[in-house]
Amino acid sequence: MGNVTLNRVTKQFGAASVIKGVDLTIEAGEFCVFVGPSGCGKSTLLRMIAGLEDISSGALKIGGNDMTRVGPAERGVAMVFQSYALYPHMTVAENIGFGLRMTGHSKDEVARRTKAAAEMLQLQSMLGRKPSQLSGGQRQRVAIGRAIVRNPQVFLFDEPLSNLDASLRVQMRTEISKLHQDIRTTMIYVTHDQVEAMTMADKIVVLQGGLVEQVGSPLELYHRPKNIFVAGFIGSPKMNFLKTTASPVADSVKVNLPGGQSITLPGASVREGQSVTLGIRPEHLDRGEGNGTALSGKVRLAEYLGSETMFYLALADGSEVAVKADGLAQAKPGDDLSIHVRAAACHLFDDAGNAILNGDLTK
Repeated sequence: MGNVTLNRVTKQFGAASVIKGVDLTIEAGEFCVFVGPSGCGKSTLLRMIAGLEDISSGALKIGGNDMTRVGPAERGVAMVFQSYALYPHMTVAENIGFGLRMTGHSKDEVARRTKAAAEMLQLQSMLGRKPSQLSGGQRQRVAIGRAIVRNPQVFLFDEPLSNLDASLRVQMRTEISKLHQDIRTTMIYVTHDQVEAMTMADKIVVLQGGLVEQVGSPLELYHRPKNIFVAGFIGSPKMNFLKTTASPVADSVKVNLPGGQSITLPGASVREGQSVTLGIRPEHLDRGEGNGTALSGKVRLAEYLGSETMFYLALADGSEVAVKADGLAQAKPGDDLSIHVRAAACHLFDDAGNAILNGDLTK
């Protein structure tokens, strides 16, 4: 296992700055996920760690050793790509052991490591098959097996599940998480899917425009987002945002709500009449009888998903909110619906999008 340290790492393609100074430490044995929208730089950053892209400036250390200018083969990393990149004319066993054969390992060592990887990934019965005879999930397991046999310090995954269907993605997500629990090797995983990030990671790195917006555990980012971008990106469905104004009241802040209502939030410092954005997650809005300030809205759309129902409401000022309700909840477009806003569930952001206050549902 090896820790990974990036110190002021940048990447330029000509005049274009893609990675704009990243400082990050990933501890040995940690499962770290890079997440963010398309074009944010997450795959480029992963390829820089792998040695597939040069570092324009800054330093990279793996296992305490400077790897900034070291070639990919000497970095002690193994990468699993979005495309499986399997050799179609080779069997599963030959694909898994190919890298070992190229580095001069003995036939016995290649066979031993291939067998161990196949057992770990439940590929024993498929070792004689060709890739064309495998499903997408099985091919991805072969690609992972090819990485495992190298015994790397760090595993790198570049959106490995994006080519799979929804149910298979969930299955493979579980298998990769179990693999990490078994081998406890450092893993860095790139995805645009924040659900994957939340369910798999020990640490999430949220990127936007080549910059790190926030680093933390999944629940830390969910409950304590530093800014509107993180608050809106982490969580599915995304957080509701209401543009409004706030004023100080003793040691608290009074926030105006649509329809003439207001809610008092503790512990925030604002100016009189300051423009703010109130954030509240769909799952934290209570329908019908509940605690908190009541709001009413008209149902614009209802989505019945079985285990849950999503209602999209138009409030008095024309703003819209999403409400996540029980799967048995019933309402149709045009119905009036009452919801309750709990102060403990509210987040507050200033005009620059930075968090003034995060809710605390433990109270």
